Amino acid sequence: MSKTALITGITGQDGAYLADFLLRKGYHVYGTFRRISSPNFSRLDFLNITDRVELIPFDLLDQSSILYVLEYTKPDELYNLAAQSFVGASFEQPIATGEVTGLGLTRVLDTLRMQSPHTRFYQASSSEMFGGSNKPLNENSSFKPRSPYAAAKLYAHWVTTNYREAYDLYACSGILFNHESPLRGIEFVTRKITYHANMIKMGLTEKISLGNIEAKRDWGFAGDYVEAMWLMLQQDRPEEYVIATGKTHTVKDFAEKTFEKLGLNLEDHLEIDKKLFRPTEVDVLIGDPSKAIKKLGWNPNKTSFDDLINIMVQSDRELLSNSSKDSLSTDRIKEIPHFKE
Repeated sequence: MSKTALITGITGQDGAYLADFLLRKGYHVYGTFRRISSPNFSRLDFLNITDRVELIPFDLLDQSSILYVLEYTKPDELYNLAAQSFVGASFEQPIATGEVTGLGLTRVLDTLRMQSPHTRFYQASSSEMFGGSNKPLNENSSFKPRSPYAAAKLYAHWVTTNYREAYDLYACSGILFNHESPLRGIEFVTRKITYHANMIKMGLTEKISLGNIEAKRDWGFAGDYVEAMWLMLQQDRPEEYVIATGKTHTVKDFAEKTFEKLGLNLEDHLEIDKKLFRPTEVDVLIGDPSKAIKKLGWNPNKTSFDDLINIMVQSDRELLSNSSKDSLSTDRIKEIPHFKE
């Protein structure tokens, strides 16, 4: 008999890749999305799985909505990926970020405790909770959040631990370091780079504006990281795991390699915009995935840094090549004041 999984935030990058992964495992997959005037299922369409998942409108701020979804889906596994996920936007919307990313998770866990305590629960925690360090960070490293987003994620992380210990729920958190893909939003710096580099190559624009290009990040491929989420819920005991590659590169490294692959010189097209710097910067983030490698058997080296860039560059080249020039006017590319590295 196949298992049933519920993914909150299925329309995001991780939700789409996780849904595809679970479908390949034979799961029946339900996914929630935020009800807006024009729901965006493009990531599910990209993976050709929209018709293979059952989609349900959902609101993390509404306890009755959470209760209804749990009663309807009766999940064996619940993956909470829904959140306000942009670090930059959290400085502009700190209260909304806390409500959705922090208290929203608490509503889910409390409803789970009362309605479906047998369900195995995964919480998407973030490396942003650490606040940065020159040393590889593991499950025992101290936290120092440097943004409202990171603070909200840390609250949710500790609440997950608390509900596991207080109510004996199978609840665990994956502390994922930066993971990218063609499904990243253009407001995230890696996708912004691959998309705009292709636009420059096609003659659709001339410049790319970036902020702190010396920031260092531990970047992996999102399609590999969702496997780790699933592996966490297959263990005998729920625990926290750092998911990372253990290697860092600067934003400048990512941009230079991207432009080189297109036969371009970054310096000819780069503009540094101080508005794109965070109010409080996180200069370095590097993870130590030793525990996940040992206990989960997870492989952080399936997709190399170069391979990740190749995947994203090729995808954006195809996307732009298949789009009309009218739809690619640079006037329609919205710049975000702060973006997540």
